Amino acid sequence: MTASIDTIRSDFSLLDDWEDRYRYVIELGQDLPPYPEAARDEAHKVRGCASQVWLVGQTSGDHDPVMTYQGDSDAHIVRGLVAIVLALYSGRHASEILAIDFDETLRTLGLNEHLSPQRSNGLRSMVQRIRADAQAIAA
Repeated sequence: MTASIDTIRSDFSLLDDWEDRYRYVIELGQDLPPYPEAARDEAHKVRGCASQVWLVGQTSGDHDPVMTYQGDSDAHIVRGLVAIVLALYSGRHASEILAIDFDETLRTLGLNEHLSPQRSNGLRSMVQRIRADAQAIAA
């Protein structure tokens, strides 16, 4: 069972030092459900990530559908960042996804100041991919 974004926020607030938060992010990645091997391909690869990252989404419902994602990475810390992105976006309606302020979430978790520019760009690439999917559905 993966953690909700509220649980992640709460847990982050209890962890004072960045090393503990870093370990926690890795643990979040370890809790991701298995990623489908068939979706570990170029079509599902997220561009702009230094590590390999894959996202596969499904939608259910007609008007303002719920979008559900699975993700994976070949790097432990990035896998944890995938878990955070999925906790924030997966299982939400397309309109909710478009309304989420990702930068605010980064600030509240303190991730914006502790990630390398390369990892930050990769994180933004994942978010842009999910938002583009939501935008296409909402249009």
